[in-house]
Amino acid sequence: MARLNLLEETRYEKLPVTVYADQATASVAVAQRIAALIRTRQSEGKPAVLGLATGVTPIRVYAELVRLHQAEGLSFANVITFNLDEYYPMQPDAVQSYVTFMNENLFSHIDIDKANVHIPDGTLSQEEVAAFCLDYERQLSELGGLDLQILGIGRTGHIGFNEPGSAPNSGTRLVTLDDLTRNDASRDFGGKQNVPAKAITMGVGTIFKAREIILMAWSAKKAPIVKKAVEGEISGEVPATFLQLSDHVEFVLDEDAASGLTRFDTPWLVKDCTWDNALRKKAVIWLSAVVGKPILKLTEEDYNNHGMAQLAVEQGPVYQINIDIFNQVQHTITGWPGGKPGADDSQRPERAEPARKRSIVFSPHPDDDVISMGGTFIRLVDQGHDVHVAYQTSGNTAVWDDDVLRYMEFAIDFKESVGEDTAKLKGIYEDMRRFIDRKLPNQVDTPEIRDVKGFIRKTEAISGARFAGLPDSNIHFQALPFYETGKTKKNAVGEEDILLTMELLKKIKPHQVFAAGDFADPNGTHIVCFNIILAALQRLRETEDWVQDCWMWLYRGAWQEFPTHEIEMAVPLSPAEVLRKRNAIFKHQSQKDRPVFPGDDAREFWVRAEDRNRETAQSYDKLGLAEYAAMEAFVRYHF
Repeated sequence: MARLNLLEETRYEKLPVTVYADQATASVAVAQRIAALIRTRQSEGKPAVLGLATGVTPIRVYAELVRLHQAEGLSFANVITFNLDEYYPMQPDAVQSYVTFMNENLFSHIDIDKANVHIPDGTLSQEEVAAFCLDYERQLSELGGLDLQILGIGRTGHIGFNEPGSAPNSGTRLVTLDDLTRNDASRDFGGKQNVPAKAITMGVGTIFKAREIILMAWSAKKAPIVKKAVEGEISGEVPATFLQLSDHVEFVLDEDAASGLTRFDTPWLVKDCTWDNALRKKAVIWLSAVVGKPILKLTEEDYNNHGMAQLAVEQGPVYQINIDIFNQVQHTITGWPGGKPGADDSQRPERAEPARKRSIVFSPHPDDDVISMGGTFIRLVDQGHDVHVAYQTSGNTAVWDDDVLRYMEFAIDFKESVGEDTAKLKGIYEDMRRFIDRKLPNQVDTPEIRDVKGFIRKTEAISGARFAGLPDSNIHFQALPFYETGKTKKNAVGEEDILLTMELLKKIKPHQVFAAGDFADPNGTHIVCFNIILAALQRLRETEDWVQDCWMWLYRGAWQEFPTHEIEMAVPLSPAEVLRKRNAIFKHQSQKDRPVFPGDDAREFWVRAEDRNRETAQSYDKLGLAEYAAMEAFVRYHF
């Protein structure tokens, strides 16, 4: 019976999927399978032929393999490896090279024979590439093919660098990279303009010859493409769907990457559910969107035709369900994000008392506060609360080099205008120009350049916070040490990061903490900054009484928005408030027009923010609630 139930739950899935609680657990499981294969081949006196991937996804797998070698004696002496791909052109000693990546994360820490390591050569002339690719295939064939191929998946659905349009029988070859792929790589290269336009990659056909294929994906950021690859139709537009044709493939996912699959996202379509309030709210809002009706117009027939008959029978009548969910959504709307003084707060998202709250907005980068919750920020100040803002990092990697020179030229001119000597400043300026002229992609800036970039972001943040109405005494710059590497790759969080945050929280003793809740990127600055705040609050809770009355609200906005069913506080903005928020964002001139790291969204940050706030308001309107110009959304985090 359990087997039948699982088949029913996974009936939309066209290949085997294993879901683990988190990427750490999943990575250890994959590493153990690789280790078992290596040991089996050793016992047979044969080599283990592995196809290896790069990128963030397999890093923990490689870390576990290194641990198994160093702590448990796993030998790689019989292992032969073939990497999936390499950028072209690319020098093997470049920071972005997959040779560098593999050495840093695996090969330099194990006993593999370097003669058994094969990585596509990014130094070849274009005339030599075709012959190299044929030889790569020949070597694989002579070894009898790959025993195991591990894969990640790009947001275009590419496996290796087999971009949309790749043929299912394609071999190792030179390819042109998709624009989204280059966008995703832009941080590693210090800007999209530095990302190579081509790569050498194993083909889909080459991958298919492996006796076992494991595709791994972590984080909610990958959930949409995982759903297409697992449940979608086979298409050259999503090369990973070709894996549905293999009898030897398995997708290994963490819960976040699997969250878009039908059995997790809309489970009522594939099984009977335990209808708690959260699932009931999600389902009714989903049904409203699917049938295009306001909540209060949903009928029993709508429920029955869309997999929700069980809910109707167990908790109906459906109109009563509709009224309940409508009221719950309505009660999330408030014009008083700090609580309405003297009001009955039993149906409001925030407490009425104390009437004047101490609130702190933590901003991972210097512009996240105004981009993501600028309207609410201004509203809190206007309503008389004691509002503080804490800029957790300098954001100094996201400023163009020519802005540095422009500000230095201004400083030199100003010093000359007041009759001060500029010789030292001019010397620094000339050093900067020489460095920038010779600068390699993603090369770490000199300390002086990093300082100027940090000063630019700092003055912009001060200007934005002042525009929101804050006195200078309530503007705090933390410059958390984990960030200050000068690189896009940051250090691990240290004790000092947490202690600095504890010190600030103890000073302010806030009733409200607002923190960034964009967690789709598991290695991104936002989730790192959130974890620092959380660790600080959890420690302070043991010794500080005020923490018991402190609520944490998560915001989003620059990159994505909370799903409507998750929103617990929605703050409406009038057209005038939308304009005030826009002007606060405009204070961040270095991020306007063309930021260094725009992501895959070509719109300016202020346009993205306004569009998302408008879309949130429209989603409420479509549910049958009041129509507003815009809304900022929040979710309460219980710590």
